[in-house]
Amino acid sequence: MNDIMTVLGPIAADQLGFTLVHEHLLVSAAGLLHSHPHLHGPDPEGEAIAALQHAKDAGIDSIIDCTTFDLGRVPELLVRASEATGVHIVNTTGWWLDVPRFLSGVSANQMAEEFIRDAEEGFRGTNIRAGLLKCAADFQGVTPDLEVMARAVARAHKATGLPVMVHSYPTGQVARRQLEILGEEGVDLRRVKVDHCNDTTDVEYLTWILDQGCFIGLDRYPGRLVSAAARTRTMKELIDAGYADRLCPSHDCICVTVYKERPDGTMPEHHGYFDHNPDQMLFIHRHVLPELREMGVDDDVISQLFIDNPRRFLAGV
Repeated sequence: MNDIMTVLGPIAADQLGFTLVHEHLLVSAAGLLHSHPHLHGPDPEGEAIAALQHAKDAGIDSIIDCTTFDLGRVPELLVRASEATGVHIVNTTGWWLDVPRFLSGVSANQMAEEFIRDAEEGFRGTNIRAGLLKCAADFQGVTPDLEVMARAVARAHKATGLPVMVHSYPTGQVARRQLEILGEEGVDLRRVKVDHCNDTTDVEYLTWILDQGCFIGLDRYPGRLVSAAARTRTMKELIDAGYADRLCPSHDCICVTVYKERPDGTMPEHHGYFDHNPDQMLFIHRHVLPELREMGVDDDVISQLFIDNPRRFLAGV
């Protein structure tokens, strides 16, 4: 069985345990925590570690941290959080949506080489290696710059064997074009997970993605435009349709980000994402799992969703 690369080094796939496949200890901008740490609250690292410790205490063994460079990735923070809590953290290279003007015109091959270095040598200045590749597109569709990044991720995947996660926009069915690009590059779509799929209840579209061979991330809990209850009903419909072996629930939780001063000049106690989801990485444990069990989903299927599927996605088995 293939090993999985975590921020502390490789582990056997069967060590992953209960895994959340799309979370963020920190979301910011590239270099912002280092240059302006006080924008992130009084103790950003302590806040991130506390959230991860709560997850560990509830029985969460591993997370995939989907924070790329342009989302403010700080690999050393992830190492310290993993060491402090015992939670395995798989981190990500590739690119999200913020492509700066200075990268306009850079080729897919150039970016692929950078992502390969992240996977094989480590994020620059560290020996902390990526265990996953990420590309993205959103409501604007696959822009020319984001197509470059998607093709770079595909080429890095072929060179390294790392799996690919795709930030997508299901309302616009953007994954149709994203998967077309990955297919053109020769990516085996069985190694791909299309994320944020529970931002829609369009089961026909989600079934189309699954029928390409992909995993799907049902990873926006509690979510905003679609209620948490509707998200869980959609998951149950897909389970009943026979797709339980490729569904990956998670939160897209952001534990630390920039705090915003109120109009009256006072500072909030928590950043805005915490106010939206005070359960952080425990929302699924506290709300979704009880609802699934009430719907008749047994513990074997729950284990499949949170143990077997993340292991199979990451290890390619």
